[in-house]
Amino acid sequence: MDPKSFGLNIAALRRKCGFTQAALASKLSVSDKTVSKWETGLGFPEITQLPVLANVFGVTIDYLMIGERKGIAIAGNILTDIVKNIDCYPNIGMLSNITSISHAVGGCVSNTAIDIAKIDNTIPVSAIGCIGNDDYGRYVIGQLQKYGIDTSRVNIRDDAPTSFSDVMNLESGERTFFHARGANALFSPDDIDIASLQCSILHIGYILLLDKFDEEDAEYGTVMARFLHAVQERGIKTSVDVVSDSSADYPKIIIPALKYCDYIIFNELECCNIWGENPYTESGNIDIEAIKRAMQKTMDSGVREKVIVHCKKAGFCLDNEGNFTVVPSLKIPSEKIRGSVGAGDAYCAGCLYGLYNGFADRDILEFASAAAACNLFSENAVDGMKNHKEINKMEEEFGRLRL
Repeated sequence: MDPKSFGLNIAALRRKCGFTQAALASKLSVSDKTVSKWETGLGFPEITQLPVLANVFGVTIDYLMIGERKGIAIAGNILTDIVKNIDCYPNIGMLSNITSISHAVGGCVSNTAIDIAKIDNTIPVSAIGCIGNDDYGRYVIGQLQKYGIDTSRVNIRDDAPTSFSDVMNLESGERTFFHARGANALFSPDDIDIASLQCSILHIGYILLLDKFDEEDAEYGTVMARFLHAVQERGIKTSVDVVSDSSADYPKIIIPALKYCDYIIFNELECCNIWGENPYTESGNIDIEAIKRAMQKTMDSGVREKVIVHCKKAGFCLDNEGNFTVVPSLKIPSEKIRGSVGAGDAYCAGCLYGLYNGFADRDILEFASAAAACNLFSENAVDGMKNHKEINKMEEEFGRLRL
């Protein structure tokens, strides 16, 4: 923290406690001029005075140095999506027509951060990750900054290109991804200065698509687990997301991280794949009991507060007291659907907004489902997102499905 910010924090804590500068100086055995210098940013206390000062104010040293944690940091995958609308998905050796091509931001960081900023631009949002020193990277940074997102923690590398995905988008909204890992494969905990983070929630995604974080760790199981533990030790809530990867070892890579998650937000396939459950019945209907069993196993593996699962028809939340909540999705007419790229990130952004503002579980799921529905109105991952006031009106407009 710079001297001026530290001084403002000291002054605010002193006034909150009802102390004059002289009274505080007396408790610390320094002069009131010394306290004045601290508060005006002209000097710092000696390091030995910090524990005493924190004790006088009844706060931690971390709080003393940083102040109240605010905002949400989004870490992980940053990429450019090249969205190609196609008329059908071809069999091997056959042709499909590309009807249009557009560029858009992609990945957990870009999509979720921009969605949160569009939902409520008063929330401080920061992006953390790696990009290449190339046009795709500059495009993503420009888009993030356009929405007031702090990009100072995005590492620009010369040894790898910005990650990208070719997104094959069908008119029905279903899509397939062809992904080049690029700079995301090099992103590691070494790129994050945990000690300087000032957010109240850090969300990182995607497990199974962050090579350095998915590596084994002899003590914690995975590097991701070690990283999340370090973040929690700083008093920051942790949240994770997972990518759907049919070839991955879900239990090996995901379970070690659960012990150090305050929240996990992922889809029904990702949750159930960890535990060998099938989220659908033989007739293709949602198997709510199977999803609930998988969520309970996830919670039992160490998640501190909430397990949230979303699918096309509903959202589910299980809290640490065993409360299980189900909210059906909104009834969006098929003629209004233009795409679903980034729908999971939009749902995640809605959840994080609710968690950040202390919503009840049902309110979190209702808001998140409406935020995800906004995503369906656009062909890319972020253009469809609305602000929180408009999102709150969507249930009245569309109503909800019956499960």
